[in-house]
Amino acid sequence: MGEITEPSTQVTAPSRPLPFREDCWSEQATWTLVDAWGRRYMEMNRGNLRQKDWQQVSDSVNALHGHTNKSRRTDVQCKNRIDTLKKKYKVEKAKIVESNGTLTSSWPFFERMDMLIGNSDKKVTPVMVSPLPYRLPTTTAAAAVATPVILSQKRQLPAFDDSYFRRNYSAVAAAAAAGGEEDYNEEEEEEDMGMSEESREEVGIRRLAKAIERFGEMYERVEGMKQRQMVELEKQRIQFAKDLEVQRMQLFMDTQVQLEKSKHTKRSGSDDVYS
Repeated sequence: MGEITEPSTQVTAPSRPLPFREDCWSEQATWTLVDAWGRRYMEMNRGNLRQKDWQQVSDSVNALHGHTNKSRRTDVQCKNRIDTLKKKYKVEKAKIVESNGTLTSSWPFFERMDMLIGNSDKKVTPVMVSPLPYRLPTTTAAAAVATPVILSQKRQLPAFDDSYFRRNYSAVAAAAAAGGEEDYNEEEEEEDMGMSEESREEVGIRRLAKAIERFGEMYERVEGMKQRQMVELEKQRIQFAKDLEVQRMQLFMDTQVQLEKSKHTKRSGSDDVYS
């Protein structure tokens, strides 16, 4: 009789469950993160956020999406997620640049990241004040007005009025000129009494030298005040431009968040209908 062989049985190893990343971000949570980080980023004038700033960002994310312990995010996780988005943006941006603008990115966060970090190098630079030509100060002299910064947006701050500086400068110039003229006339009358022709010529030369010196001092004072006023005016214009930029970014982000919430609500409603 032949040997009876038992059928061999294959032992299969139990399948391992797929790994799950506890820091996996949903699209909605990422939108909230970018919005919260973008606000702080613009308030810091596109500077690096501090630890307490990242904590505020994580609090904003957890307020909307941290309903469970696994879905809550720490400040470190938020920072790492933003770093990942920055790297992804650089890759997408490089593809568009290499294609000479023929390609467009389908990444949903590209436009938002481009608004935030795409123009980070384009900061407002102060305008250098060039020296003014040598001329007599008059009562009608006025401070030069720099070209105002105009940004297209819906909400605008009130226009800046620099008429105060022009009026102040004109008043100072007029007072200085009037005071110098009065002093000069009084000295002239005192020295003219009982002088010979030669003495008058010498006195005239001294008067001319003194008048030039007085004019130089007066011109230096008036121009110094004018330069200081123009520098202060330019500082206020730069701050005005920064405030406009922050308001524009906040308006844009508020609109994007409302659109995303509206889309999410519509998708949730359609899922409930088909379920």
